[in-house]
Amino acid sequence: MGKPKTSFFCQKCGAHYLKWQGQCNSCSEWESIIEEVIHTSKERTWKENGFSLRAPKAIKLELIDTQVSPRIMTEDKELDRVLGGGVVPGSVILLGGEPGIGKSTLLLQIAMNLKSKVIYVSGEESAEQIKLRSDRLGLTESNCYILCQTNLELIFNQIKKLSPRLVIIDSIQTLSSNTIESVASSVSQIRACTGDLIEFAKNTHTPVFIIGHITKDGLLAGPKVLEHMVDTVLHFEGDRNYAHRILRTRKNRFGATSQIGIYKMDQTGLVEVENPSELLISEKDQESSGHAVAVTIEGSRPLLIEIQALVSSAVYGTPQRSCTGFNSKRLQMLLAVLEKRAGFTLGTKDVFVNITGGIKLEDPAIDLAVIVAILSSYYDIPIPRLFCFAAEVGLSGEIRSVPRVELRIEEAKKLGYQQFILSKHNKFSHKIKGLKLGLFGQIDKLIKHLFAN
Repeated sequence: MGKPKTSFFCQKCGAHYLKWQGQCNSCSEWESIIEEVIHTSKERTWKENGFSLRAPKAIKLELIDTQVSPRIMTEDKELDRVLGGGVVPGSVILLGGEPGIGKSTLLLQIAMNLKSKVIYVSGEESAEQIKLRSDRLGLTESNCYILCQTNLELIFNQIKKLSPRLVIIDSIQTLSSNTIESVASSVSQIRACTGDLIEFAKNTHTPVFIIGHITKDGLLAGPKVLEHMVDTVLHFEGDRNYAHRILRTRKNRFGATSQIGIYKMDQTGLVEVENPSELLISEKDQESSGHAVAVTIEGSRPLLIEIQALVSSAVYGTPQRSCTGFNSKRLQMLLAVLEKRAGFTLGTKDVFVNITGGIKLEDPAIDLAVIVAILSSYYDIPIPRLFCFAAEVGLSGEIRSVPRVELRIEEAKKLGYQQFILSKHNKFSHKIKGLKLGLFGQIDKLIKHLFAN
């Protein structure tokens, strides 16, 4: 018997090397290159099970019919919105998230609610565990088949017998193929199994959902090429101390990216949240200082979120700057703008900023709400409850316009807000009715308007 063929792979980015070295040249990670045994058969795994092949044929661009295969509706409005209107037949969707966040629960609910035949492949749980979860969620009658298997050849054998309309893999790190001699979850196994699943999906027009583990840094485990191979990358996130979960699009070949879907976790599973703005704004019996409402947009969805700020005297000498859900460097910049352009001395003050609900945002349109919340706490003057804000703040103290402002205004009107503070440089295609607009160009003029009394 000959010596087995081996090669070296970086476990972070999947880079291939002929010999071991301490640092990966591609991702600069140390001690991530591991030797793996490699043996690949000439025939791909899914072809060995007798699936019919579609002969490739070049088609003129003008003759391609995009309506041949309509999208599959999952009966989950949030997921359908995030995917761009449903699941595209033949697409491969990668879902990542922290352990226990609800990835398996989400896909089990989809499998149980879908009227078509679905096969749910689990390499981490037994069939009894999955059945207990479905009972707990109140899911009884369905067309879902459970397969507890990690061998890819046996999985394709069952798929051939059942001919499902949708395949769910939980998770890709547990699968292994007989064509690769390395252990499960290795770079070569993940790449080979994913490649077989993608080739199967494209040739049989069967969509495949793949659950992927994440690392301690919050990145999808396995080689980075895994995210490039699939059609869509979804990230399921949320704080375990809060009931809601956010499904966010990182990549989508069939729709817009940065879309989000919001769910609430309760005893019956994941429940769709139709009006997330009400969930993200805290309930208060009376007005208090340090609160401001910002209107942001995630993908194509407007959201009203509450910014909380606390300004207090620094007790331990060096003032603290703490953020939850907001970029700390952005906060430092806004505090510098207040000191330079508006004359506020915050060098001896502790400043704490929190976005309620545990949500994390990068939208610069919340700059103005952050500044207003900080000044409200500084002066100990509450902002009227029905005021909201949407504008970016520049380094010279100017209040800059933000895109899709009319969509933000419609969301504020729908929730009953009476005054919307924004930049005077915003352009409107029609006259705004039912909402008073406060238009400002500089931050110092807005401060006089809100806190002059």
